Amino acid sequence: MDAFYASVELLRYPQLKGLPAVIGGSRRREDEALRHVPAGGTLADIPVEAFPLLKDYVGRGVITTATYPARQFGIGSAMGLMKAAKLCPQAIVLPVDFDEYRRFSRMFKKIITDAAPVMEDRGVDEVYIDFTEVPDGQLEGGRVLARRIQRAIFETTGLTCSIGVAPNKLLAKMASEFDKPNGVSIVYESDLQERIWPLPCRKVNGIGPKADEKLQRLGIRTIGELAARDRAWLIENFGKSTGAWMHEMAWGRDDRPVVTESEPVSMSRETTFDRDLHAVRNRAELGEIFTRLCEKVAEDLQRKGYVGKTIGIKLRYDDFKIATRDQTIEQFTADAKTIRQTAGRCLKRVPLDRPLRLLGVRVGALVKAGSAEARMAPASRGARAEAAGAMTASLF
Repeated sequence: MDAFYASVELLRYPQLKGLPAVIGGSRRREDEALRHVPAGGTLADIPVEAFPLLKDYVGRGVITTATYPARQFGIGSAMGLMKAAKLCPQAIVLPVDFDEYRRFSRMFKKIITDAAPVMEDRGVDEVYIDFTEVPDGQLEGGRVLARRIQRAIFETTGLTCSIGVAPNKLLAKMASEFDKPNGVSIVYESDLQERIWPLPCRKVNGIGPKADEKLQRLGIRTIGELAARDRAWLIENFGKSTGAWMHEMAWGRDDRPVVTESEPVSMSRETTFDRDLHAVRNRAELGEIFTRLCEKVAEDLQRKGYVGKTIGIKLRYDDFKIATRDQTIEQFTADAKTIRQTAGRCLKRVPLDRPLRLLGVRVGALVKAGSAEARMAPASRGARAEAAGAMTASLF
């Protein structure tokens, strides 16, 4: 989907089309969008000058996404709002509304599965589709089907998407970025040298900043330069698994199937504070935030029908260093109290002498609630672990 969160917001506020705007910071409060609606009017009638500007933002929130006019100023996802304000102070800033984004996500995915049932869900705004067996799916190399899907999504939701068509998931992912917004790009195996090899290695889903930095130190900047390296050399420099994958990727090879059902590995919630908080001086406030995060993770697990038994925490200090700890309990759980107690024990194992910027809670080793695996764990040891947690979870 093209700038998904931003595009959903522009449906709500069409008066902002063509203007630089960012979505991020706090979650939307129910009445926040209504305070400037003229009597008898709608959200579309709110005057542009009534919206808050990025230059006036104070806090440490980050950008979830930005409109294309804002991106022209160098603003991107995960950038701090205060930093973005220096690049484009006149940009409008809107709070996130995840409930609305999830509603539109369900709508566009339903449209896709009606046209091409073999779909892999890759998050709120992205999917893979295997259209090998779709009637007439191969017309014009898949372009006809792609345009049909785009048209159906736009007519139903008012949103646009960009589609990459290729022999495998690796190339399709890259192709989907070629002609945004609202583009269809088709990449054949014979296009590898001309269209894929000139791209920077960073364009590959799976090559992050650290790997790209190392590649550049080794004189490799493009996918073509990576393809020119011997497989053994890549394994020697990046390890057996990563090196072998880099070699296959550079030659456009990817045999991963489109997976229609996949189990989540973990679920987590985290929050970045508006100001640094200290475990001693701000103990009560941190305690409330910590409890709320545990409750939210528990709600996510229960809503999606999962239980887990590896519970962990994530801290980011004022110097941006990160600490994580986890503990595996005997019994699978989706209970907020149990998660809070076990996460509290994890807190005992990290330094809390520095101010904190971020706090997160994670539950991993997930299985379906009610499954045989979930019922196998002995209750007695799990109960003892929970009792022990009750004595140590009051750190903050």
